[in-house]
Amino acid sequence: MLTLGGVVFLLVCVFGVFIGTGGAIGPLMKSLPLEFVTIGGAAIGTFIAGNSMHDIKHTMGDFKKVMKGSAFKKSDYTDLLCMLFYLVRLASTKGAMALEAHIERPEESPVFQHFPRILKNHHATAIVCDYLRMVGMNADDPYQIEDIMARELRKNLNEELHGAHNLQTMADGLPALGIVAAVLGVIKTMAHISQPPAVLGEMIGEALTGTFLGVLLAYGVVAPLSVKMRAVVEEDSRYFEVIRAVLVAHLHGNAPQVSVEIGRKMVPNMHMPSFAELEESVQTLKIGA
Repeated sequence: MLTLGGVVFLLVCVFGVFIGTGGAIGPLMKSLPLEFVTIGGAAIGTFIAGNSMHDIKHTMGDFKKVMKGSAFKKSDYTDLLCMLFYLVRLASTKGAMALEAHIERPEESPVFQHFPRILKNHHATAIVCDYLRMVGMNADDPYQIEDIMARELRKNLNEELHGAHNLQTMADGLPALGIVAAVLGVIKTMAHISQPPAVLGEMIGEALTGTFLGVLLAYGVVAPLSVKMRAVVEEDSRYFEVIRAVLVAHLHGNAPQVSVEIGRKMVPNMHMPSFAELEESVQTLKIGA
């Protein structure tokens, strides 16, 4: 909602000042729809031509991230840390094999069922189960596990950033597409060079609308959306970094409380629970067997 409000405020300022300083809004409004189709259609065409169907669907799906913001809040990080605490404590006290029933069928596990939002996040559930399963297979070298997880999370982040990269590429090309629309308008004007100056002036104004619209869309709309999308994706990636931090700390032989505290330090500051808040949540954690 904040993003939409920013775009609306931008348009009000741009067009409001134009009208307030005596600008003729009529010719601008007359030419904007067709110029928008020309520039927007060309931008969409280049976007489709330069991406696979998977990337196109991915980018379109990421627009909800721009409007809703990060998918994870303070309560989500607290739940994640509590669940990880329970799992690493279970592994520390009863051995890695005690986790088998939970990680092989997480949908039937009382641990995962206690945290339905985590269970619903198939990506997070898969990462937790996969790496705990590797530990149960004696792949318990903390440095090796840390390296593997870091590479996987980096790969996932790069793939999740495709949408933001696509929008930034579109923003970079929009000014040039605006010039293309303006040149077409000039060509049209030159074909009517015998018309009176008043007519030619209006046609030149319509041609320049292409340049105006291309620059406005690039730097006022698409580029900010790209920045916001990238910020949200990078913030959400911290959720999985918390998983990595806790599991690696556990493999280094730290106590469950210490492992979870190390993971807490990876939570974005705006969502980080305090030490006391997390301690209270862990102490009151009750999961049926």
